[in-house]
Amino acid sequence: MTYCLAIRLDEGIVFLSDTRTSAGVDNISIYQKLHVLHPAPDRAFSIQSAGNLATTQEVLDRIDRDLRADDGRQTLANVERMFEAALYIGRVSRDVIESHRDGLSASGADGTATFILGGQIAGETPEIFLVYPEGNYIRASRTRPFLQIGETKFGKFWLELAVHARVDLDGATKIALGSMLSTTRANLSVGPPFDLAVYNNDSLRFDEHRIEADSRYLAEIQDLFVRHLLDALDELPPIPWS
Repeated sequence: MTYCLAIRLDEGIVFLSDTRTSAGVDNISIYQKLHVLHPAPDRAFSIQSAGNLATTQEVLDRIDRDLRADDGRQTLANVERMFEAALYIGRVSRDVIESHRDGLSASGADGTATFILGGQIAGETPEIFLVYPEGNYIRASRTRPFLQIGETKFGKFWLELAVHARVDLDGATKIALGSMLSTTRANLSVGPPFDLAVYNNDSLRFDEHRIEADSRYLAEIQDLFVRHLLDALDELPPIPWS
């Protein structure tokens, strides 16, 4: 399983992904699910992936192949709008799935994948898109400025909190980590290391960080989250019928 999230704010975007993949309790591996691309000087993208690992890896390989080609084909280096980049990724994903359809059907495997694309093309507004296996997309809105893929239900509360609090990038990063930690506690198939990317509007660059499982910072925030949640319980009014 996977958990990836992106939060779009007035001053930028926060991306956070786990790295755990599993095919049973005895087959757990670590793979990067957050990929930052700078295909041209006037643009910067982040791609997060969930779903079939073979599909996501081939999609990324085809994106790289297209960028290296010099034959006028559409690539992330020459699309003019962010939504065109989302459609391009959706088309590549569908092509990959179609090329393996017979084999996947024969084995009963699900070869689909879902992506979050975010970033900015110079002159455009920074955006985030959720790209479905069918190749279409939805974008985040002002009333719901976050997107999730993978194991989404356990960490959603934290992201709703970010919406209502109208936090800055630092605050949103802490909320994203809270969302991720809630998910890892509830689902063993999601876990560290965590890959974090923070984008400031119009910078055309990402600040990237990997938070390892043995990180002192990770241990500290886990401890503080639990401690303050327990303190909050003490401040709740007493149950009237007890």
